[in-house]
Amino acid sequence: MGKRSNPPEEDCGVDLFGGIFRGKRVMVTGHTGFKGSWLALWLTELGAHVTGFSLPPKTEPNHWDLLHLSLDNDHRLDIRDLAALQRVFHKDQPDIVFHLAAQPLVRRSYRDPIETWSTNVMGTANVLEASRQTASVRAIITITTDKCYENREWPWGYREIDRLGGHDPYSASKAAAELVAASYRSAFFNTATAPLLATARAGNVIGGGDWSEDRLIPDLVRALQNHQSVAIRSPQATRPWQHVLESLSGYLLLGQKLIEGNKNFDGAWNFGPERSGNRTVADILNRLQTHWPEMRWHQTAASQPHEANLLYLDSAKAHAQLGWQPVWDLDTTLEKTAQWYRAWLTNQEVISRQQLSAYIQAATQAGIKWAAS
Repeated sequence: MGKRSNPPEEDCGVDLFGGIFRGKRVMVTGHTGFKGSWLALWLTELGAHVTGFSLPPKTEPNHWDLLHLSLDNDHRLDIRDLAALQRVFHKDQPDIVFHLAAQPLVRRSYRDPIETWSTNVMGTANVLEASRQTASVRAIITITTDKCYENREWPWGYREIDRLGGHDPYSASKAAAELVAASYRSAFFNTATAPLLATARAGNVIGGGDWSEDRLIPDLVRALQNHQSVAIRSPQATRPWQHVLESLSGYLLLGQKLIEGNKNFDGAWNFGPERSGNRTVADILNRLQTHWPEMRWHQTAASQPHEANLLYLDSAKAHAQLGWQPVWDLDTTLEKTAQWYRAWLTNQEVISRQQLSAYIQAATQAGIKWAAS
């Protein structure tokens, strides 16, 4: 199972984000996933009372089990089960909901489109409906993806006002989830007492603890463990790479504004890296070789389903209106990711809390808004 990680000497700051999460009842769907487990960790460090609603982890090992977190409530259920969601919401009475549960993989969506559509669209509708029927809920953040935009392979960033769409079932289902959220916001969450609802779109999130299928870093780690060359599908594909904590800081800052009741912050938000974080897969691999000299890769000649080649997010709205900005540049992101897996591969040490503390310290030193006292 791996060693229990020790908390860092420096705490992770319950006063961050204006101390808004201390004592709040927070529902996280998808808490056993890669991004959801990091969010659950941060929320517990912020003093929140966290309820998780998710299927069991899909891989072994997985970040959730390695963290050994103790939540107020941990429900292993399917978001496609509306009755189960309603029971949990009625029992736990959350103040804020972070909806991350999803079928998150492009290639898997080709293999099982019905699972993808039912999870990402009806699952989102179920979460919003359960929230609508629960008077305690004051804020909802639904996490979609940078792939929810109609991809035109253009060289500039997609903005929140750009057209939604998607070629593959995953991308299209996430665009549909955005429409579900917009419909609920207009049709049901339009009164003075209704919860505020925002959607968040992040870039290609990387970091320690991801063992998902068909993702670059997990595929690389598995190849390293087996002393193999990793097969790369599209080395020239460009993506907005960012550490998982960057996207989570955006979600939490957005959640702070919604809990405070500021209606100017509902709607859609991009949380992507600076332009320097927009790199090809080949560039990422070459940079990672400075941390893993033994790493080898090759381009596979096998036929592949369609995936976007060029993708970039414009986060000007989050910069200007939320005061959000990235903390770690690309080289630091890759260094921290490599450090996490090296600690795990070498002696099964889990350094997630230490890295969260380092991220917060860097944000504080940089004068980032959410880290200011």
